[in-house]
Amino acid sequence: MRRSLLLLPVLFLSCTLQVNAQFLKEAKSMVRKAKGVSISQEDAASAIKEALNKGITKGVELVSKENGYFGDIEIKIPFPQEAKSMEDKLRAIGMGNKVDEVVLSINRAAEDAAVKSKDIFMQAIKQMTLTDAINIVKGEDNAATKYLQVHTTDELVRQFSPVISESLTKVNATKYWSDVIRTYNKIPLVKKMNPDLTDYVTHKAIDGLFVKIAKEEKEIRKNPAARTSELLKKVFGN
Repeated sequence: MRRSLLLLPVLFLSCTLQVNAQFLKEAKSMVRKAKGVSISQEDAASAIKEALNKGITKGVELVSKENGYFGDIEIKIPFPQEAKSMEDKLRAIGMGNKVDEVVLSINRAAEDAAVKSKDIFMQAIKQMTLTDAINIVKGEDNAATKYLQVHTTDELVRQFSPVISESLTKVNATKYWSDVIRTYNKIPLVKKMNPDLTDYVTHKAIDGLFVKIAKEEKEIRKNPAARTSELLKKVFGN
């Protein structure tokens, strides 16, 4: 199940970039031309830092509030797809309310856990190299998203799993899930199942985080109004 859930949407998250003195020294020695504007590597790196800070803050705020997941059709976590037959049978025997309880509670768990993602992304940005920063500036609309996906997915899964597990218990999702599994497995002739709820919600919660922050990256690159500083305007502007 885990492997099938590893196809995460490409999303952008923002966080703090710690740039050391050597990084800045090297940055000053290199320039790139963007539509006739000379942009130093220092400018590029600082702009990435600022943009990532903006994106991570807004993205986490969006998903970690009540209905951040549940109220957003784009990232709402549904009943596990691999258990779709179970959902259909439960609804057919009048247990739809129990299924709905599971869906609401797993989204509440994702909202509860999402705020814990910020430190993981901050660490990824600390490890960003000069080349990484410049390639992101010069790259496509989702260049930063791709960078973060590559450098944070495994760590997000590792650190998110226990947080999600705790949140599932906190919001009674574990109880609701156990109830529907127990009820379903009593139906005659059905194949017994019990998908790993923590694994499922962990990956779907990460999906939602990336989705929301990806929009921030696109906004900064495409929408002048989203560039809230002179540096962002210079690096990402027209």
